[in-house]
Amino acid sequence: MTKVVVLGAGISGHTAALNLKRKLKNKAEVIVVSPNSNYQWVPSNIWVGTGHMKPEQVYFPLKPVYDKMKIDFKQAKAISIHPEGDTGENKPYVTIEYVTGVDAGKKEKVYYDFLINATGPKLNFAATPGLGPDEGTTTSICNYIHAKHAWDELQKVIDKMKKGQKQKIVIGLGHGGATCQGAALEYTLNVASLIKNLGLEDMADIRYITNEFFIGDLGMAGAYVKNAGYVAHTKNIISALFYEYGIRWHHQSSVYKVEPGKIYYETYEGEELTMDYDFAMLIPPFSGVGITAVGPNGEDYTDKLFKPNKLMIVDADYESAKKPYHEWSGEDWPKKLQNPTYKNIFAIGIAFAPPHTISKPFTTKSGRPLTPAPPRTGMPSAVMGHATAMNIAEWILEGKPSFRHKASMAEIASICVVSIGYGFRGVAGSMSVYPTIPDYKKYPDFGRDINYTIGEVGVAGHWFKWLMHYLFMYKAKAKPGWWLIPD
Repeated sequence: MTKVVVLGAGISGHTAALNLKRKLKNKAEVIVVSPNSNYQWVPSNIWVGTGHMKPEQVYFPLKPVYDKMKIDFKQAKAISIHPEGDTGENKPYVTIEYVTGVDAGKKEKVYYDFLINATGPKLNFAATPGLGPDEGTTTSICNYIHAKHAWDELQKVIDKMKKGQKQKIVIGLGHGGATCQGAALEYTLNVASLIKNLGLEDMADIRYITNEFFIGDLGMAGAYVKNAGYVAHTKNIISALFYEYGIRWHHQSSVYKVEPGKIYYETYEGEELTMDYDFAMLIPPFSGVGITAVGPNGEDYTDKLFKPNKLMIVDADYESAKKPYHEWSGEDWPKKLQNPTYKNIFAIGIAFAPPHTISKPFTTKSGRPLTPAPPRTGMPSAVMGHATAMNIAEWILEGKPSFRHKASMAEIASICVVSIGYGFRGVAGSMSVYPTIPDYKKYPDFGRDINYTIGEVGVAGHWFKWLMHYLFMYKAKAKPGWWLIPD
């Protein structure tokens, strides 16, 4: 029986696994390998980090879902990929190591006919000395454990503000090459909304620090959006929100070191500055998780599958990165998410290596990066997972590849909802961009189809965000009719 192995059970990998099994049923074996026992709905970590939700509201155990779907789940980490097998046995496999229970530390070969790398990112806090909740002195909202810690720390400064002590709050990006500006922006607005609702805004100095060259870049070169017949740019929309909530921002800032109570950063002009803080939440840069690749005789094949940043090579035009920014195109981006050397290996979500950034790359005068990495979380990850699963399933069922389903970020839309508060008083900024990668050759006026690139700030978006939480948790649990809920 055909075996499809999925590495990772986040939004992208979990979506792929569920759709593979639904499409293939008993015609293939689907195996998921993940060191995490739980699935988490990452977008709602924002609300965990502000105390509006408990961690257990954003995660659930994976094994009962996979047992129900007849998917084989192995709680283990992938160590190496052997795309040509071993000498005398040309069956490709992955070496995994179990991480829990009586099998902890035990290694196993998991053979595959098709492999999907959906391992997601390594949170590379070490790229900025002093960054992070474990080895550093800042907080994070990248997973529900970090988000709970952020809320614990935020409560401490709120208690001090209630006692009349002014506090400095800094939220943003902890490295010049980091991504997830949307998450940092959303957390900033939620913290500011919470403090405003508590009547403590006069006691808080809230700052947003980012590697974006202009506020509202969001790692995707910004966007013109249509609303009520008018066209506005994201930099104007976001700066207006920041003014409304009393948030000061520092863009073109490359954070390079953190010490207790102090952030060190360099500006585009080359100024090396510091920023004091009582509470800081800074998003780290991402990298691949560090899986290696091995040839049949023990050769190091890692370069055949991975870039130096440990993200997987797919059918992208990596030579395009050498061209000037204005020559970059959506055609540079992968359409199949398929490794060019090993056609039965795919990478989705954050696991694939993008050909270049979406935003225009800059550096500080000393050479530090001021270039947001391309955002690939949330909706793009789910759409890539779904499309890749369907393409592989049809390949298995039809005996040949057709790639009918679109997986390129240059051909799919992205929807982003930035909540501002929680409950009946909440509002949100909602935005849809099509395509995700701007294409000024096809759409010379705005880079995207302005008829499908729309946005607004209001109550409707807030309720949509709240509804999305429950809909996507329902879908991820593979409850009746789960496949009817769009990605």
